[in-house]
Amino acid sequence: MYLHLGQNVDAREKEIIGIFDLDTSTIGKITKEFLYEAEKKNLVETVADELPKSFIVCQKDDKKKIFVSPIATKTLQKRREMRGSV
Repeated sequence: MYLHLGQNVDAREKEIIGIFDLDTSTIGKITKEFLYEAEKKNLVETVADELPKSFIVCQKDDKKKIFVSPIATKTLQKRREMRGSV
């Protein structure tokens, strides 16, 4: 199954490592460094021009990708839960 992350971007649910709130998680030094390094390696993709609210870390095989999304973490989590109950 896929999870819609914004605009025309979907991620396979089994490849999602974590969904993080940008407001609360980027306070920490380690998270800031992680995102900075990922940006330098061109691993970050912004999925919309709107104000970002979350970032989603995905991994397929040994390849990581970070999506910055305008969709709130709670909304993304609800979408995952709804799919699981179908």
